[in-house]
Amino acid sequence: MDTPLKLLVVEDDMIIAANIALQLTKLGYEVSGIVPRGEEAILNAETNRPDLILLDISLKGSLDGIDTAHAIHQQWNIPIIYVTANTDEATFARAKKTHPYAYIAKPIRAIELQRAIELAISRLADEPPTAANHAPEAPFVLSDRIFVRHREKIVKIFIADILYVEADRNYCHLYTADKEYLLTTTLKVMEDKLPVNYFVRVHRSYLANLTQVDEVGEGHIGIGGKTIPLSHLLREALLKRIQTI
Repeated sequence: MDTPLKLLVVEDDMIIAANIALQLTKLGYEVSGIVPRGEEAILNAETNRPDLILLDISLKGSLDGIDTAHAIHQQWNIPIIYVTANTDEATFARAKKTHPYAYIAKPIRAIELQRAIELAISRLADEPPTAANHAPEAPFVLSDRIFVRHREKIVKIFIADILYVEADRNYCHLYTADKEYLLTTTLKVMEDKLPVNYFVRVHRSYLANLTQVDEVGEGHIGIGGKTIPLSHLLREALLKRIQTI
């Protein structure tokens, strides 16, 4: 199943923090926490592991936002978007050393927030710079999850939950146990992106998740209660792969 991205908001002005959280919720994201200090942000990152952190630079306490970003990146690869009223060159130069995924000046507009989040996810996936990979609807694949656009928002799907991917000309249909997603990319691109220890080509138009296969017939496989075609030429390779799981 897909789940909304979890975002942590680190902002010491609670009115601004509440406004950011409201915008995130309207955009379809989950706010996993709102904290006013860097020390609390580090604890939240450890316990809740957000997918992304919106971090104000000017925080009260012993750690400002940049110090907090350094501390978090020493332990976890969580993308950070700076949200700040400090747009001077000295602050920007210092913040840049922490390699933020985006930098938003206050006051924040919803469209800027949405674009910054999508760019952060794209960068996190470390995709090569091709037009297909950077189209707004293109999937972003990490080691254990994939981020796709679904109903005007970005959602994450754990790779282990994917049943199979079906080609549809220059598009793909990605199936989980309870949902179908339309991706604006080709099956070949998905085959190259998805981890080979999970996925295998079973037909010219299908990629299957090996861990989800229920049965293998002469010309079909059963997967998640569904039946998809199996090429005769690819059947032996599939059986060999299944034996190694």
